[in-house]
Amino acid sequence: MDFDIVVIGAGMAGATATAHLSAERRVALIETEETAGYHTTGRSAAMWIQNYGPPDVRTLSRLSRPFFETPPLGFTDVPLMRRRPMLLLATEAQLPDLDAALADGSGLRRIAASAAVSMVPALRPGYAVAAAVEDDAFDMDVAAIHQGFLRKLRRDGATLALRSRAGRIERDGTHWVVETTGGTLFRAPIVVNAAGAWGDEVAALAGAAPLGLTPKRRTAAIIDPSPYDVENWPIVLDVQENWYVRPEARTRLFVSPADETPTYPHDVRPDELDIALGIDRMRQALDIEVRRVEHSWAGLRTFTPDGSLAFGWDPRVEGFFWSVGQGGYGIQTSPAAGRFVADLVLGRDPGEAGEITGAVDPRRFAKPTP
Repeated sequence: MDFDIVVIGAGMAGATATAHLSAERRVALIETEETAGYHTTGRSAAMWIQNYGPPDVRTLSRLSRPFFETPPLGFTDVPLMRRRPMLLLATEAQLPDLDAALADGSGLRRIAASAAVSMVPALRPGYAVAAAVEDDAFDMDVAAIHQGFLRKLRRDGATLALRSRAGRIERDGTHWVVETTGGTLFRAPIVVNAAGAWGDEVAALAGAAPLGLTPKRRTAAIIDPSPYDVENWPIVLDVQENWYVRPEARTRLFVSPADETPTYPHDVRPDELDIALGIDRMRQALDIEVRRVEHSWAGLRTFTPDGSLAFGWDPRVEGFFWSVGQGGYGIQTSPAAGRFVADLVLGRDPGEAGEITGAVDPRRFAKPTP
């Protein structure tokens, strides 16, 4: 089957890029799993936080916000965002970290520990000596965002091929030939690598050098915080991001040790020690008795060696474009990131996002030719 562009990976990165490309080009989006977004997007409990991630991420987060607030007609039937402040807690030893966050951040305001207690009544006396609040943070409906982009690309006529693992990627003259393990052939002059944790593996199939991507496990658990009513609590985390909690489904609490355990691309599962660690750290700060863990899971967040995004053409392999390294920021940056990738692929002016082009160029990882 002949296309203008083949995108590999149907998580948020691949779906958004395809949705922005498919209005002007014939695009195939191929995915190994039976469902799109199985490994990372589908396991994300995303929040929109302006003060999260390196400068390139913060730029795309800011540019994505108008889309989330007012999505295009027909994109979704539900709100994509719900305002939920973020509360940063600092122990005595963490005060320098809080000062640094306030100096570096945008829209953060310092509050007294007593004000933090009024926001989170379960806060143990003496744990936090100071705190900061980002009032302009939000919960996000990850499923609604992802499905909205998938619907859009289908309406544009793009092909979504599930259960289609790329087994061979070879250059044939001016075109790539992507052969799936099921034997289907996809031909196009351009391949967009949006394979997340598998990004370096996809690159190897195409003869491109790896960037050094590192998948990292992030663990989460759901508990009953009774007798506390947590529906309107903020997102709560310590300023060093050693743990965080957020309300879940109105009456439950999502708990994570904010782990970033390096691993390898696979169907990752939660580690019991990480679950216990997250609960223990939370309980040092919050007076919540945990009777049982109702549900737990883990997902993969994949980082480049310097922690910034990698969007751009491969320096040595013609027609091979990278869209990887979204780490824990892929949802909150998704509308602007998808448009930015499409602009670069099609040679258009990326507008305000153009200020990050150099910072995210994968050529920064290229080793000199001997």
